Amino acid sequence: MKLSRFKYSLPEELIPAYPLETKDGILTPEEGRLMIVHRDTGKIEHKKFKNILDYFDEGDMMVFNNTRIFPSLLSGEKADKTKTEGGPAQISVFMLRELDRETLLWDVLVDPARKIRIGNKLFFGKNEDLVADVIDNTTSRGRIIRFLFDGPYESFREQLSKIGRTPLPRYLLEKRKPEEEARDRIRCQTVFATEEGAVRVPETGLHFSREMLKKMEIKGVESEFITLHCSLDAERSIDVEDLSKHKIDSEKVFISEKSAEHINEVKRNKRKVCAVGTSTLKAMESSVSVDGFVNPYDGWTSKFIFPPYNVRVPNCMLSNFHSSSHQPFIMVCTFGGRDLVMKAYEEAIAKKYRFLTFGDAMLIL
Repeated sequence: MKLSRFKYSLPEELIPAYPLETKDGILTPEEGRLMIVHRDTGKIEHKKFKNILDYFDEGDMMVFNNTRIFPSLLSGEKADKTKTEGGPAQISVFMLRELDRETLLWDVLVDPARKIRIGNKLFFGKNEDLVADVIDNTTSRGRIIRFLFDGPYESFREQLSKIGRTPLPRYLLEKRKPEEEARDRIRCQTVFATEEGAVRVPETGLHFSREMLKKMEIKGVESEFITLHCSLDAERSIDVEDLSKHKIDSEKVFISEKSAEHINEVKRNKRKVCAVGTSTLKAMESSVSVDGFVNPYDGWTSKFIFPPYNVRVPNCMLSNFHSSSHQPFIMVCTFGGRDLVMKAYEEAIAKKYRFLTFGDAMLIL
């Protein structure tokens, strides 16, 4: 399968810098638009997201990714504080993932990379609240650092939360500057996020308010929560034409035995099992058994789902509208069928749907 079959042109004006909000700043995700795509007939409908439960009945299920994004952007200085006209060497560190909890070892990206070498000591926070040693190089920008912190692990994470900033998608930083940290944290967090570890929000979950979850409960639409800690991989363009040669980052997955049993029960009853977002789809397909059911899982996945892969666990999925030539878009095409999804995207552009993180949604049945 070739990458060139998954390219389309997205007008810049269809990429919002903010989610739907009222004038007083209250999020209103249910007022977003919802495209319904029927795989059996090819029919495409246009609704509001608040109408989504019209397509689900009692006993159906939505499966959510409950990962919680953490404030993983740190600003600091090198310990040697080389004297230049501009003052001490300022550095930025993007915390990708925790490698070892006991030794506080982290995989990070650094900027400017040329100034940060093995053996450097890094200070973070106005009062140098956190200190770290650079102990290894991984890529041109990648480093492994070890934090030097005297105290319980929970206190360390509290410090990270205080001095770190919420990572916004790179395309958003080209459209606007980061705003008040509290606002961006709310905008980039799902209401059901409980398991901290993501550096990118599972954006499809942003459409769900607490009110919508309550409406699901009242109607008898079941919900289940599994975890995939989203990496930056979904933001990166794929740069190889042969998709079988594309390598992706490993992401942590956790599916409890109880969650697996719940999902499988609904599946055995031949009800809808809806994957809310591509990260949820990837998590379930990374733990699928030979007979198409979900196994409990606690580990890592680097699974890349692209045609002609046959999705085996969910029978419907909800997704945002994704970037051309990116992993999430290819995953949606795998589930919905490349030709039908391309047609739906053409219609979404013609009807001026909102795309990417704060955009509208597509339900594929």
